[in-house]
Amino acid sequence: MVETFDVSITPYGLTRRTFVYLPDDWQTSGKKYPVLYMFDGHNLFFDSTATYGTCWGLKEYCDAHPNWIIAAPECNHEGNKRLEEYCPYQSDWFGGITGTGHEYMEWLTKEFKPMMDKRYPTLPGRANTAIGGSSMGGLMSLYALLQYNDTFSRAAALSPSIWVSPEKLSGLVGRAKLEPGTVLYMDYGSQEMGNHEGMRREFAEMCSKIMVRGIHLTSRLVPGGTHSEASWEKQLPFVFHTLMYELD
Repeated sequence: MVETFDVSITPYGLTRRTFVYLPDDWQTSGKKYPVLYMFDGHNLFFDSTATYGTCWGLKEYCDAHPNWIIAAPECNHEGNKRLEEYCPYQSDWFGGITGTGHEYMEWLTKEFKPMMDKRYPTLPGRANTAIGGSSMGGLMSLYALLQYNDTFSRAAALSPSIWVSPEKLSGLVGRAKLEPGTVLYMDYGSQEMGNHEGMRREFAEMCSKIMVRGIHLTSRLVPGGTHSEASWEKQLPFVFHTLMYELD
């Protein structure tokens, strides 16, 4: 089942709709669940709320594999606000981005996560806390795993926008304080690579830097993959196999 409710995102002074996936028997099973925090909640579960009319099909997948609670606020849909919200750095891309991703993650880790742990039967520790997203949400997921590694042990970064600020992101990879057992799933679609000069090289270089740091990386170049919700839906088995490894 998917619950929706409004949350106040303090740094922006805005109220935002949040989507929370819960196993159908969460109130009666007596279980506690790992939590996956995600970006772009409106695109995950229902075609009716998805920006382009097609969602990830995440509800159907999780109904068949009810192992997680998933908490996903929607983005800011106003102008370029999504890009600013989901970018941790200043960037010249898209006409210039004043990134506020750090402020967003401060809210998520210090306000939203404690609220979720109080409201639902979660396993609140680092080992059972993950983060995931695609595109700019994929960039934020990678950033969160590195910058907030004391909170997140696992991340899924699908088609992450690593080219938005590659120097700063590479610097973070090199200096991040990482605990043992950090897990990352990261991919790109092969058709995406064909549309962006140098992306294949940048992806390979980033994967190499990540692996040198001892992160347990599963990386994929998805055959025929595109930059779309329909393509990301097809990757869900790979994503959750990685995130669940040694948890089940």
